[in-house]
Amino acid sequence: MAGAGMAIAVLTSGGDAQGMNAAVRAVTRMGIYVGAKVFLIYEGYEGLVEGGDNIKQANWLSVSNIIQLGGTVIGSARCKAFTTRAGRLRAARNLVEHGITNLCVIGGDGSLTGADIFRSEWGGLLEELVRDGQISEQVARENCRLNIVGLVGSIDNDFCGTDMTIGTDSALHRIMEVIDAITTTAQSHQRTFVLEVMGRHCGYLALVSGLASGADWLFIPESPPEDGWEDLMCERLGETRSRGSRLNIIIIAEGAIDRSGKPISSNYVKDLVVQRLGFDTRVTVLGHVQRGGTPSAFDRVLSSKMGMEAVMALLEATPDTPACVVSLSGNQSVRLPLMECVQVTKDVQKAMDEKRFDEAIQLRGRSFENNWNIYKLLAHQKPAQEKSPFGLAILNVGAPAAGMNAAVRSAVRIGICQGHTVYVVSDGFEGLSKGQIREVGWHDVAGWLGRGGSMLGTKRTLPKTCMEKIVENVRKFNIQGLLVIGGFEAYEGVLQLVEARRQYEELCIVMCVIPATISNNVPGTDFSLGSDTAVNAAMESCDRIKQSASGTKRRVFIVETMGGYCGYLSTVTGIAVGADAAYVYEDPFTIHDLKANVEHLTDKMKTDIQRGLVLRNEKCHEHYTTEFLYNLYSSEGKGIFDCRINVLGHLQQGGAPTPFDRNYGTKLGVKAVLWMSEKLQEAYSKGRTFANSAESACVIGLRKKVVAFSPVTELKKVTDFEHRLPQEQWWLNLRLMLKMLANYQISLTEYISGTMEHVTRRTLSIEKGF
Repeated sequence: MAGAGMAIAVLTSGGDAQGMNAAVRAVTRMGIYVGAKVFLIYEGYEGLVEGGDNIKQANWLSVSNIIQLGGTVIGSARCKAFTTRAGRLRAARNLVEHGITNLCVIGGDGSLTGADIFRSEWGGLLEELVRDGQISEQVARENCRLNIVGLVGSIDNDFCGTDMTIGTDSALHRIMEVIDAITTTAQSHQRTFVLEVMGRHCGYLALVSGLASGADWLFIPESPPEDGWEDLMCERLGETRSRGSRLNIIIIAEGAIDRSGKPISSNYVKDLVVQRLGFDTRVTVLGHVQRGGTPSAFDRVLSSKMGMEAVMALLEATPDTPACVVSLSGNQSVRLPLMECVQVTKDVQKAMDEKRFDEAIQLRGRSFENNWNIYKLLAHQKPAQEKSPFGLAILNVGAPAAGMNAAVRSAVRIGICQGHTVYVVSDGFEGLSKGQIREVGWHDVAGWLGRGGSMLGTKRTLPKTCMEKIVENVRKFNIQGLLVIGGFEAYEGVLQLVEARRQYEELCIVMCVIPATISNNVPGTDFSLGSDTAVNAAMESCDRIKQSASGTKRRVFIVETMGGYCGYLSTVTGIAVGADAAYVYEDPFTIHDLKANVEHLTDKMKTDIQRGLVLRNEKCHEHYTTEFLYNLYSSEGKGIFDCRINVLGHLQQGGAPTPFDRNYGTKLGVKAVLWMSEKLQEAYSKGRTFANSAESACVIGLRKKVVAFSPVTELKKVTDFEHRLPQEQWWLNLRLMLKMLANYQISLTEYISGTMEHVTRRTLSIEKGF
């Protein structure tokens, strides 16, 4: 009850973004949870100025069943009146009438700047209201301080200092859906497509979708093309066609400009291609499609986390704390001073206006700069400076996971750039033992980015069953580097190879594991490739199941997810769909917990929301199986609700990779091969490679905020091999949020609040992973 006596209002302002509803829901429920009164302000700042019915107190159920909806259910409007002092005076009076002194604003930089001005004028506005006799001095004293916290909702990701803004990931989902659809028709007709995406001042959407689709050419406002780009672009498009490609994709941000600051339009680019090359060319302007549709899993979880953190920030605010925005850095919540972020965002625009383009890219932050450099590296083949003496083999191990092909593609291309001989191996370690090894070129992996599953084919076989033959082929093909992309078996397999080095000198080579599994259970990384796609697949199914349950009334669905012993998939899906419970192996439960859950659902059926959704990880308990839960819930809920079972099964493994997985795979492939090249150079002398240190065989992964390489032998100490899990998993603290949002009375003493961090040119230059 830390918030007893507080009143919090939440509003959405500016352009809408998918995920805003999840944020409204989290702020409302967390506010009620800590004992505060929560008010929803309808129609953004306009509702704040107009008052009356636009400001309504919310209860727990006001925000039920909105997490899966795009846009914002409380409405948003551009408001002229709030930009004037008279408008803000009316707004202040409306807040004071309800005793609201805490405001949570979800919107872009304009909306947040407006909130900061409102906060700085608050004292003066109240004095004026007292002078005009609209409020008494005592009321003014009781409401003397306004606290403000911002959540950035903008599909452009144009707010500096924050890794990801609400709506960006969903907008990328819409763009990639369109690109995948256009690719098929373009291939049929050998067409060139010019795609215009949103981003008036920020090229983030264009850049990431270009990177995730392997576009042939890209226009972003932060880095206009060199003069004479027309010739170069047409030459390059002609070149890809002559190499056998049947299509070209050109992506252009709506704010694209040339070096002199003149806009470059999509029609200009189209006419250019038609006139010079005679290719059949079409323009597709994506427009507001990008703002629409259901929020992706990432946006739902991001918004829920940020909403919870926003309420904590309001609870902990003092007269000295500056207005802050809540953001995510890696997977940690952080608070950033609002005006510092706004200042840097303005600096970018100023740098672009003054044609200091290199600086504009640096101010966008290190990950933006990395994306840009990696795009340039992979888009077009540059001949290697010199042939290297090294042979590099790439294989997939374990079960298929989306994004594997993206990692293979970028690893092959970077390997070729470095001058290595690059081989790919079919069917994992088994293929390596049978000699299913072939050399590949740059164009052999064209079009692999958006393909799901594993193009190379994958097997679960471990090396210890065929060690002799593997060693023989490593010698025969002269392989000095092994890049293994896969799940727990990939890690275990490389560990076996390292432990066999004492016996076979041929295995003293450089090895790297890129974790790729829907279960997210590989030690040494917070995220495995493919888990984002799997969470989205499970979430889409659960959304449909929830819809069916809403129609039938009084029905509880028990949904079984994959993941082995690792509960990541069911926990994150649970948060994304607003599940009532998610049973996982890592968070042990007893019959008392099951009884409490059944009672919880029985109470819920007495409200207006007569449906329930319970997730169960496939191996969460030896005896409490899905069948058992179904029987228990059915008999305990007899006469109150009925039950159905859904086993999601292999649909979680399929599907095209999400933008996150395409990008993550691409970056891990690049970083892994660059690291391997460095290690190969260190281990090379007198014409041969000899690498036997622990550091020469690593897992690459994202840890907190950075990409790190961890030796497989050291990870052995922190791995539970029986259950195929890392001993410590960061996502377990998400379970507090899952339970709180499902209305369980739990203690939040374990909740870790975000710290206040500053945004400067130095912090922006730090390598952030992604």
